[in-house]
Amino acid sequence: MTAEDVLREIKGKVRATVPPSIDVSEVEFEGALVVLYTKDPDKFAEKDDLVKHLAKMLQKRIVVRPDPSVITDEDTAEKKILKIIPKDADVSNIYFQPDVGEVTIEVMKPGVAIGKQGKYLNEIRRKINWSPRIIRTPPLQSKTVQEIRGFLRMMSDERKEILRKVGRRLHRGVSEGEQFVRVTGLGGFRQVGRSCSLLHTQDSKVLIDVGVDVSSDDNGTPYLHLPEVLPFETIDAVVITHAHLDHSGLVPLLYKYNFDGPIYCTPPTRDMMTLLQMDYLKVAAADAKKIPYSSEDVKEVIKHTIPVNYGDTTDITPDIRLTFHNAGHILGSSIAHFHIGDGLYNIAFSGDIKYE
Repeated sequence: MTAEDVLREIKGKVRATVPPSIDVSEVEFEGALVVLYTKDPDKFAEKDDLVKHLAKMLQKRIVVRPDPSVITDEDTAEKKILKIIPKDADVSNIYFQPDVGEVTIEVMKPGVAIGKQGKYLNEIRRKINWSPRIIRTPPLQSKTVQEIRGFLRMMSDERKEILRKVGRRLHRGVSEGEQFVRVTGLGGFRQVGRSCSLLHTQDSKVLIDVGVDVSSDDNGTPYLHLPEVLPFETIDAVVITHAHLDHSGLVPLLYKYNFDGPIYCTPPTRDMMTLLQMDYLKVAAADAKKIPYSSEDVKEVIKHTIPVNYGDTTDITPDIRLTFHNAGHILGSSIAHFHIGDGLYNIAFSGDIKYE
């Protein structure tokens, strides 16, 4: 079954389940999510069990977003948001993303802004028809974090297309016949630096970490030239356990050589990884060393990164699900747990961990 067939089947089930009084204007894949666009977001909000029922029936994560035709204009919406959210929450910034009907609200106290049982979020959704997302204002202002968030807002249309492309590839059919799981060590085994592994099944290829050995001038890259890795277009996804350069330093190199798939990591890893990769370029240039990629390749990494929080399980290929667990090594570091097939096999990559 192709991704188009799967989407067509999902659309049919959604339209058969959602009451006729609720207008569902579009159903689309965005990564592992099934996104429903509706002209009646308030009616969806009133039926809490409807989304849960759809998610259980489809065995997919469901997100409901307002159709662009029904959202309130940004100036009016911002005024209403500031009236609804208590002053104690201390709103610092409000960003609108019209392409997905989402408004991001930066506050010092997210719990206060959300309200008991989502009181204020539901009121915002009901009064302005935008989907609100509350994030914490960084206690220390970080230029890197600000630039990444600004870049993602600027690239929102392209990012949406990337997620749709990932979603369609993710929902392709699984082949029949003999199943297998193979792990190939590409670097970082019996050495420190250039950590990289390939997780390969009959339907998927996933790279876990793509690090660099910064101490080596001649042999600092993993064995990315092996036939099971090439061409990079055959890689379905890359998973990064943490931001240190010996695990993430060469991720942008993949985009330089035509990789176009998603990167999965925790939110702090995305930001710290970007900071260290840019610093790696500066240091390499200052030391007159060969520069393996450009800042444009780092931007491609940001555009293609799908952050996953600890404990959340997400599909990353048609037959592999990923869950991150806290490794305690650095901020955002994780143990990557892969559930393969329908109970076929489970494997965990520890990355670097801290023993207590």
